[in-house]
Amino acid sequence: MNFPLYIAKRIYGDKGDKHKVSRPAISIATAGVAIGLAVMIVSVCVVLGFKHTIQAKVIGFGSHIQVTNFVSQTESEQYPIAASDSMMKAIRSINGVKHAERFAYQQGILKTDSNFLGIVLKGVGSEWDSTFIHENMVAGSIPRFSDSSSSNKVMISQSIANKLNLKQGQRVFAYFIDNSGVRIRRFTIQGIYQTNLSQYDSYMCFTDLYTTVKLNGWQPDQVSGMEVTVNDFNHVDDVERQFIKNVNKRQDHYGETYTSQTIKEINPQIFRWLDLLDMNVWIILALMTAVAGVTMISGLLIIILERTTMIGILKALGARNKTIRHLFLWFATFLIGKGLIIGNVIGIGVCLLQKHLGIVKLDPATYYVSTVPIEFNVPLIVALNLATLVVSVIVLIGPSYLISHIHPAKSMKYE
Repeated sequence: MNFPLYIAKRIYGDKGDKHKVSRPAISIATAGVAIGLAVMIVSVCVVLGFKHTIQAKVIGFGSHIQVTNFVSQTESEQYPIAASDSMMKAIRSINGVKHAERFAYQQGILKTDSNFLGIVLKGVGSEWDSTFIHENMVAGSIPRFSDSSSSNKVMISQSIANKLNLKQGQRVFAYFIDNSGVRIRRFTIQGIYQTNLSQYDSYMCFTDLYTTVKLNGWQPDQVSGMEVTVNDFNHVDDVERQFIKNVNKRQDHYGETYTSQTIKEINPQIFRWLDLLDMNVWIILALMTAVAGVTMISGLLIIILERTTMIGILKALGARNKTIRHLFLWFATFLIGKGLIIGNVIGIGVCLLQKHLGIVKLDPATYYVSTVPIEFNVPLIVALNLATLVVSVIVLIGPSYLISHIHPAKSMKYE
């Protein structure tokens, strides 16, 4: 029989005198662990939700890696690059690449009878992965875009629709200015999307790749670039190194040079903000762990001081200091375990309510989402529980040495 564990169970199960000082101290210690863990779970789930939601939106507009003309990265104007079959095949053959597609941009102006707005027309072809936009559609449908013909159909954002008072099915004129003058195209709005990522929703429209290539006056095989999706975004830098080795600095048959960038390099401000969230979480985790540890230390010291008579009797019967220390550490573990259970119920419960009911609202213009996003990561929650348990027990080892200063004769005489 494990003697310290047995005695710890008896002490933990003993309700005793409700007026003892240790009762509220134990409750406070348990509450400290519970609140600390609940805050940690909510913080981690919220930050994971924010990071992956916003990251998915940015990637939805720009993919993981973009291959473009080298000059386009050094100057404000865009320059075309050839998207030949051989280059597309070379990109798709790189280890870690999941999907590759072509795109072309053209700046223009949408005009109605009462208003106008500057937009960027993004041309995409039949290979375009529309999964992200499909998940954010609010009206109409996604046109079948082509690289060989023009459907004169366009997809706009809800933000653009609101500013110009447009609806799905309406026709709108678009004006494009180049060296040869002004070109006018009439488009039919087939779909409206809304991602709440304002820096894209405010100007991005989608149409056929064929249309944007023609509007730019490029050759049929020239595009603004190629967007590449990798199998695992966590390994995007590894795949990018392969692009640097196999694609970058190569020239197309027009003499233009290929270069590549990851989405992190294209949107550094957003990803730096997401990294800052990680730092905030670590600070919260450290503070909550410290709170749990301090409350447990206070509770254990009060319990030891109230149990001096019991400690004296155990020592008189031959129990060693080490055995008695283990006894109180087991007792503290039971209290921590109870706090962990309560903390999990509170933390996971709050996250479930937010995930399914969206109780806490946000301003999409500032935070890119309309409600606080939640993402559960079971291994991470389990790790938080284990870390809280281990850290709380470790910080109690020092205070438990107070037992060695309690003498049997003095403690029993005091009683």
